[in-house]
Amino acid sequence: MTIPAAAAAAYRAAAQIATPGASSAITPANVPGGNFSDFLSGAIKDSISTIRQGESAATQQVQGKANLVDVVQSVNAAEITLDTVVAVRDKVVAAYQSIMNMPI
Repeated sequence: MTIPAAAAAAYRAAAQIATPGASSAITPANVPGGNFSDFLSGAIKDSISTIRQGESAATQQVQGKANLVDVVQSVNAAEITLDTVVAVRDKVVAAYQSIMNMPI
């Protein structure tokens, strides 16, 4: 049952975004120094970090050093992150192909 865990993770992420003053990697465009490339770079670094945490939790579970619930949560977060990265990649590729197919 990954759907309830995924829903809980999505709810937790939405609650963090909605909480004023919460630390977030997302910076508004009108903030000096905040631009799209910085946002994209931060998102990629966060994605890599989340996936590495999932991998390390799985490795610790194999060694018998981690709690199963924590491992499942970490691996689920890594899976959701990977699915998001793949979906964004697919949209970027589709947009590029659309632009390349436009007549000049």
